[in-house]
Amino acid sequence: MDFTEFAQICEQLEGTSGRLETIDIISRILTGLPDDELPIFIRFVMGRIFPDWSPKKLGIGPNLLYEGIAYVAGIRRDDVVQVINRTGDVGRAVEELLAQKEQTSFFSENLTITDVYRDLTSIAASEGKKSQREKLLLVRRLFTNARPLEGKYLSRIMLEDLRIGVGEGNAREAIAKAFAVDPVLVEYAFQAENDLGKVALLARKGNNSLRDVRIEPFRPVRMMLAQQGTINGAVADNGAMAAEYKYDGSRFQFHKAGNRCKIYSRKLEEVTAALPDISESLMAATTHDVILDGEVIAISGGKPMPFQTVLRRFRRKHGIDLIREEIRMVPNVFDILYLDGKTLIDQPLSERRKKLEGVLTGYLAPQIVSDDTDEIDRMYRDALAAGHEGLMLKVPGSPYTPGVRGKNWIKIKPDVDTLDLAVIGADWGEGKRAHVFGSFLLACQDQDELIPLSKVATGFSDEQLQEIYSLLKDRVISQQGKEVRFEPGLVVEVGYSEIQTSPNYESGFALRFPRFIGLRDDKSIDEIETLDGIRERYARQGGNRSQ
Repeated sequence: MDFTEFAQICEQLEGTSGRLETIDIISRILTGLPDDELPIFIRFVMGRIFPDWSPKKLGIGPNLLYEGIAYVAGIRRDDVVQVINRTGDVGRAVEELLAQKEQTSFFSENLTITDVYRDLTSIAASEGKKSQREKLLLVRRLFTNARPLEGKYLSRIMLEDLRIGVGEGNAREAIAKAFAVDPVLVEYAFQAENDLGKVALLARKGNNSLRDVRIEPFRPVRMMLAQQGTINGAVADNGAMAAEYKYDGSRFQFHKAGNRCKIYSRKLEEVTAALPDISESLMAATTHDVILDGEVIAISGGKPMPFQTVLRRFRRKHGIDLIREEIRMVPNVFDILYLDGKTLIDQPLSERRKKLEGVLTGYLAPQIVSDDTDEIDRMYRDALAAGHEGLMLKVPGSPYTPGVRGKNWIKIKPDVDTLDLAVIGADWGEGKRAHVFGSFLLACQDQDELIPLSKVATGFSDEQLQEIYSLLKDRVISQQGKEVRFEPGLVVEVGYSEIQTSPNYESGFALRFPRFIGLRDDKSIDEIETLDGIRERYARQGGNRSQ
């Protein structure tokens, strides 16, 4: 498939508002693609380049992209930024700049989607001191060969923000429709493979190929998620619940096969080198090949430390041996997804727990199973007294559903309202904070789009503002006056007093007295609060409150 054809399809999808029509368009295209193009198309149309589990990362931000397009367009980088600020979209700006250049240029070659994927893979593979220079040369080459419409969607793919309304749900249904397979099996295969591109190839072969997919060590799967609730509500809805401590740490996935092991973060990034003590502990705790789910906490003076302490270790690349002596890191394992060649996610939690208890010596998170709300409440208070966040209540008969935030896992925390939201914009600070961003525009997600919800300007120390500035300065997409917009990627936790209806934000809501709690760079954009979740919270607090 020529990349021009791909860009035309994206243009059509961007102008399509109906979900069923979107699925129909994609499904018709999938049937005609050869095997080498099918997985690339699926990933590209969702604005992705590599599977979520892949260690490959493009490693370019807006600034490098601006430099590349400035070179090809024969203008200064600042001129590129001005066009982006005027259009409000990198893709449209690139399309406009290439259209101006097209009048005086000839194209050296036609791009195909496999050409683009090859070059993007080369960009991701570029390492070392000269890597930025090598990446820039490859970006220039791509844009030199790109026609205006191709440039629009090529730039968006590079920023992994395609903006055409195709998320995982639409892509899954399009695959099922294209190859006449069971949508439930498409979902099952995706949970195990964590790559819809590969799932599309399996779907082409039929239901049996999807059914035969198995989880494998060193190919991490998404972690099952929880939603908020109450002890009484969970027991009333489900009867007896498995209760476990909710730790104030960082989720991890431990993979072991033979004498080899790896640890992955909540975002599926490998962090083995940063956690040698955890690797050593768990390697000594089992002789089996396993994939374990758990949470790492930091211990000082016998008490858990805030999760930010753990996150700093996850990020650390040097001086690990020194820091591990100062702060003790402890794994708490609460689930098993794979055991000696067998996938366990379809088995009920009660069976997985028995297997976990049989193969792990130590580091097992405590658990009780009870329908007595008083007994569960006592465990909840014990958890808080020990310095943990609260409780997790889990339905004993439930399977492990990777990436799903459903009613089978319920988190019980003190009555402090917080949200995990994406940072999509900011305003420059004033006075002594004029060199950093002073307030931030936050968004929730709705149907794979980021929807503005609120701004937050309080709760930051000077050091935190400096840290956030360093994380965001290379993600600037556009700037107009004091307002800056970012390539989405950073997640923060924000506290608030209540949710109010508001015409000022696209979500229709706003947070009253929002306050910054902390960075959540252990979480991906896919895990932030949804607009449906905001609506539910608003209804629970009493939706008739006045503004």
